[in-house]
Amino acid sequence: MNFASRFTSSRLALASTLVLASAATPAIAAAETAETSEADPSDAQPVTRIEEARQRQRDDRTDPHERGNILVTADGLKDLDIIAGQSIVEDDELQRNINGQIGEVLSKLPGVSATSFAPGASRPILRGLDGERVRVQIDGLGTGDVGNTSADHATAIEPLTVERIEVLRGPAALLFGSQSIGGVVNVIERRIPIAVPEKGIHVDALAAADTVSNLRSGGASIDAAMTENFVLHIDGSYRETDDLEIPGFQLAPNLRAEVLEEAAEEEEEGAFDEAEELREVANQQNYLPNSATENYTINAGFGLILGESTFGASIGYYDTDYGLIGRPGAEHHHHGEEEGEEHGDEDHSDEEGEEEENVTIGLEQFRADFRGDIALGEGFFSRLKLRAGYSNYEHTEFEGDEVGTVFDSETIEARAELLQASGGIIGMQYTTRDFSAVGAEAFVAPNDTEQLAFFTVQEIELGAFQLEGAARYENVDVRSRPLDIERDFDLFSGAASLVFSPGGNQDVRLGVTGSRSERAPAGEELFANGPHIATQAFEIGDPDLVTESAWGAEAFARGSIGRAQFGLSVFAQWFDDYIFLSPTGEEEDDLPVFVFLQEAADFFGVEGEVAFPLIDTDDFGLIADLRASYVEAELGDGSNVPRIPPLTLYGALEAQVGQFDLRGEVQYFGEQDAVAEFETATDDFTFVNLYASFRPIPSNPDLVLQVAGENLFDVTGRRHASFTKDFVPLPGRNIRASVRLSF
Repeated sequence: MNFASRFTSSRLALASTLVLASAATPAIAAAETAETSEADPSDAQPVTRIEEARQRQRDDRTDPHERGNILVTADGLKDLDIIAGQSIVEDDELQRNINGQIGEVLSKLPGVSATSFAPGASRPILRGLDGERVRVQIDGLGTGDVGNTSADHATAIEPLTVERIEVLRGPAALLFGSQSIGGVVNVIERRIPIAVPEKGIHVDALAAADTVSNLRSGGASIDAAMTENFVLHIDGSYRETDDLEIPGFQLAPNLRAEVLEEAAEEEEEGAFDEAEELREVANQQNYLPNSATENYTINAGFGLILGESTFGASIGYYDTDYGLIGRPGAEHHHHGEEEGEEHGDEDHSDEEGEEEENVTIGLEQFRADFRGDIALGEGFFSRLKLRAGYSNYEHTEFEGDEVGTVFDSETIEARAELLQASGGIIGMQYTTRDFSAVGAEAFVAPNDTEQLAFFTVQEIELGAFQLEGAARYENVDVRSRPLDIERDFDLFSGAASLVFSPGGNQDVRLGVTGSRSERAPAGEELFANGPHIATQAFEIGDPDLVTESAWGAEAFARGSIGRAQFGLSVFAQWFDDYIFLSPTGEEEDDLPVFVFLQEAADFFGVEGEVAFPLIDTDDFGLIADLRASYVEAELGDGSNVPRIPPLTLYGALEAQVGQFDLRGEVQYFGEQDAVAEFETATDDFTFVNLYASFRPIPSNPDLVLQVAGENLFDVTGRRHASFTKDFVPLPGRNIRASVRLSF
C-alpha cells in the first residue's frame, strides 16, 4: 500500500482530522488574546496563570536533581528537533498515572501503548514498535534487565522514586543506540545529586493505596548536604498488590466459547472432572488469579559539586515477585517426556499436578552507576559528560515452589559526550552483556553481546531555518559459545532535519526529518530454540539473520501560540529485512512453532496533542488537553504486522481553583481488526477517569493530596498490543488515594 492510499484510508483520515483540528483550532484562537511567550518551545510550559504561580514557587527552591527542561543526555542541544515527539512526564502526571510498571505509567501519551502482559510486567510500545526496537534506559544508560527478551519479563524500574520520564519518538537511535528505531524511554531517577539542597536537606515522597488491587505502596528519597559541596542520597520504596479486580469474565468471548466447547467434548467422552474444571476456567470472573505483585527497592548515592562541574556515584537494589497468568486450557510443559502424556480417564498424576502450579517470577538486580559532568571553559568544547553503569541481574521462574528457569544478565555500559560551545555533540558508547538462561524453558542459548559506537549531532542556523544532522557508527558482536556461533555487524545510521520558524517566531517550529537506521539482530532472535510459555509458542531463531534497516520520514509542527501548546507528527518507516515471529502451522511440545523471519515492512502513523486554556483568570483556570495517535503496519506480502495498537483518542478538562484541581479524562481505544495470522481482533472501549487534587499548603504546591477514580464505569478493556489480551483484561473500576510531597 503506498503513502497516498494510507493517508486516505478511513480510519487514518479520521485520526488525522481529529488531531489536526485539535492542534490547530484552539491554538489559533488562543493566539488572538494571549501574550506571546519568550520560552523555547521544547520546554514544558504552564498553560494557566495559576500553574505559572505554582511553577514560580517551585523554581524558588533548589532541587538537588533539577536539570532544567532539556534532555538529560543532550544538554548541548536544547533546540534539537531531530528527536521528534519529545514528551516529559513528571510531578502531577506521574502521580495521576502511578503504576508499578513503566509501560502503564506512559500509556496515555500519544504514540505510546504498553505490552500489558501481566500486572507485574508491562513495557512501553512506541509507534507500534517494542522489544529490541524501543530502548528503555535510566539517565542515558540501559536498564540492564532482560525485559527486551520476552513480554513476561519486568523492567527493573520503580516509578515511585522516579523524578521524571522523557519519551523520545523518531530517529533517537542516533544518540542512544541501534535498539531505539522506535524511540527511547529515558527514566531520570534521583540517585546522584547534582546540586546542594538550599536548606541542607531535600525530601521527595509518594504514597498510594487503591481498591482494584488492594495496593499498598510508598517511596521516599532524601538528599542531605554533608559539606558545602558534598551531598549524600538515599531512597527506597515498597509496593504490594493482591489479585487484580476485573469487570466481568476473565476470558474474551471467543476464547471463552472455545473453552466451553472443549468442556462439552470432555463431558461427551465421560471425563466429567476435566469438563468441570474447564467450565470453572471459562466462568472465572471479577478478579485475575495469580496476578499479585510485591517489590521493594533501596538505593544510595552521593554527589560532589565543584563549581560548574559535578561528580557522583550510586548503588541500588531492585527486588520484585509477581505472578504470570497462563492461557486457560493450555498446560505448561516443563517435564520432558511428561509433555507427551495424555490425561487419563481417572486420576491426574502428581507430576501433572505440579504442571498446573501457579507460575511466578522472582527478580533481583544490583546496579552501580557513575556520573561526571566537567566544565571545560571557553574553548570549542564546553563540557565533558561521562556515564558508566554496571548491572547484575537475575530472575527465576517458579512453578509453585519449584525452580523452573533462571535468567542471568551481567551488563557494563559506558558513555562519553563532548558538548560543543556552539551547539552540538560528539560522543562514544560501549556496552557488553553476558546473558544466560538455565532450566526447562531456557529457550535461548547463552550469548554475549558487545557494542561500540561513535556518534555526532550538529546544528546550523540559517536565519529562520535550522539545519540539523546526525550520524552514528556502531559495531555489534553477538556470539554464543555453546553453539559455537559468532556474528559481527557494522551499522551506519544518519538523519537530517530542516526546521522552519515562521516569521522568525521561535515559539513555533515546523520541520521535516529524513533518517536511515540500522539494527543488529539480538541474541534472542538469533539463538532461540525451545518452548516459550510466555507467548505460548515454540520459538526458533535464525543465526543467519542479517541487519534490519529502516528509512524514515517525518513531518512535524510543535511549539506554542500564546498559552496554547501543541505538537503534531506524521511519520512513515520503510523496513528492509524486518525481523518478526511467524507461525509455521506445525507443533512442537504441544505448542505452535514460530520462527524468526525477515521481510520488508511499512509503518505509517500520525500522533498529536494540544493543551490550551478555555478560561484563564487569576482565580480560575480551565484547561483542555487533547491527544490522539494512529499507526498501521504491513509486511511486504501485504499481511499485517501483529499486535499493532489501534486508533486512540484522549480528551481531558482540568479545572484549577486556588489550591484545588479537578480533572476529568475520557480515553477511547478503537477496535483493531487488522490482525496477523492466528491473532485475534479486539473491540473498542472507553475509559472515564476523574482526579481531585488538593494542595493544603499554599507556599508548597508540591504537597498534593489526590483521590482518583479510574475506569469509573467498570468497562472491560483489552489492550491489543498484549500477547495475553484474550485472558488478561485491563483493571476494572479503581479508587485510589495518594499523597506526594517535595520540600
